[in-house]
Amino acid sequence: MTAPNRNNPDYAPFPFPDPRTTDPRAHRLQRVLERVPGSLSWTVVVGIVLASWLAPIAAAVFVIVYDIYWLFLTAYVTLFSVLSYRQLRHGMRTNWWERLVRSREPERYRRELLDRAEYFRRVLREERMPLRRRSAIRRERRSILRHARELSDHIAHRDTIMDHREIIQAVLLPTAGEGADIIEPAIRSIADSTFPNSQIVIVLATEEREPEETRLPKVEALRKAFDGVFRDFIVTTHEVAEGELKCKASNAAYAARKLREYLDERDIPYERVIFSNFDCDTVAHPEYFSALAYHYVTDPDRLRRAYQPLPMYHNNLWDTNAFVRVTVTGSSFWHMYQGTRKEMVTFSSHSEPFDTLVRVGYWPVNMISEDSVIYWKAFSYFHGDYKVKLIPLPVSLDAVLADTYVKTLGNAYKQNRRWAYGVENFPVMMRAFWPDRKMPLRKKLRVTEEILEGHLSWATAPLILSFLGWLPLFLGGTAFNESVLAHNLPVVTRTLMTLSMGGLVTLVFVSFLMLPKRPERYGPWRTVFMFAQWFLAPFVALLMATPALDAQTRLLTANYFGEFWVTEKVRKK
Repeated sequence: MTAPNRNNPDYAPFPFPDPRTTDPRAHRLQRVLERVPGSLSWTVVVGIVLASWLAPIAAAVFVIVYDIYWLFLTAYVTLFSVLSYRQLRHGMRTNWWERLVRSREPERYRRELLDRAEYFRRVLREERMPLRRRSAIRRERRSILRHARELSDHIAHRDTIMDHREIIQAVLLPTAGEGADIIEPAIRSIADSTFPNSQIVIVLATEEREPEETRLPKVEALRKAFDGVFRDFIVTTHEVAEGELKCKASNAAYAARKLREYLDERDIPYERVIFSNFDCDTVAHPEYFSALAYHYVTDPDRLRRAYQPLPMYHNNLWDTNAFVRVTVTGSSFWHMYQGTRKEMVTFSSHSEPFDTLVRVGYWPVNMISEDSVIYWKAFSYFHGDYKVKLIPLPVSLDAVLADTYVKTLGNAYKQNRRWAYGVENFPVMMRAFWPDRKMPLRKKLRVTEEILEGHLSWATAPLILSFLGWLPLFLGGTAFNESVLAHNLPVVTRTLMTLSMGGLVTLVFVSFLMLPKRPERYGPWRTVFMFAQWFLAPFVALLMATPALDAQTRLLTANYFGEFWVTEKVRKK
């Protein structure tokens, strides 16, 4: 029998721009675009310094306007982060396995939900009960009615709903030196999920450059621990080929091609396979794979979707230092905010249809930032008609932790610089999007503006707010310092920054609601330190700008990274 995937013209190689092209004209364009983000950031930094000296009034007005903009941005991000937290809580209370199983009969399930909602309405009207129980019933009733409305959409396209029993979930866990003690909890969380293990394939993607004396025992220990648990346990060993970087993307692309061979041998259509690209320390929520399958089987445009859980760095959050805790908690809040937006981009651990992954030709093997570039590649393939759907459940990862305090800070800097190096996507995206006549102009402009504004703010906002904004007072000269504007600049700036702190206070409160249980090895004073750490937030923000400026400068000067820096993972016993 011929596999349904073979000889399909839709799987022909997709022409995506090569960042290391040897074509002279394309290379010149690539270099021009690579200089744009870094040039903008340095222009802002140097421009404020020069303006503070040569035109201090203009510089002071700019600082005040920027502070006002930052106040409104902080309020906006805080509001939607809180809404995202409520969405997360709702997702964690939802029985996604029940929804998945009942997805094949949406009419009947909807009737049952409406009957249940009516029962709760009568209970609320006729019975006396404590306020807390009444609130819980109201919350449950709202959830039921919301899902009933969702089922109305499913009924309208019931013919497109897939049978969840035919779905295969492949979970990729790339490893480049992490020990079995790091990877085992991640695989254990998959095995303990509510989605059937008989429909899950684990793909452990190792690297040939890892010494055999550590790689082979690790693989053997994991195979033995999960023997017979899953549908299959595939191990791949990637050897860096000519033209590839030593990076996660080249390893992932190699493993995905091996998975394709596996599926072809078994005549499994790619449309039935959901591919999750996880970090090897990703501990998934028990309902994640059921929720993922539910959203996949019920979406008629499932092949034009990526799926993103909310990353939380909770595996060892109590163990790392205060600077790192503030950094990664801030990162989690940023992704919670992004999860409320239609323009969300994949980050870290995420999922996509394997069919789409094959269509776009997997990951570029000579780029560092593999998690976001695969989204932009699919976005380009579908001419902008490609979106990320939030799966409102957390996945837990490791925060940076090393053997010493200083080394932990150094590794945190390197990790943030690697994240910021996602700016390398910009020139490739521009070369892919702008020649595409099928992509709407509005989308091209929106994407270009958002990418540039995001990386510009990352590299410059903390500098403006904490340091550059005060330069007019030091460089403006006597005439400026005697002006009314100079006397009011500190007062206005201090007032606006104080108001902005209200957003930080709100997020600190929410962060404690999300905090994992304190390990027994720590006493109550550790909780006090977890609160006091937030006084470091202004310094942490300043430190986060430096690796972003570093990454953009590397791209500006063609000082590229030669390989993917793998974050060292240490667990306290």
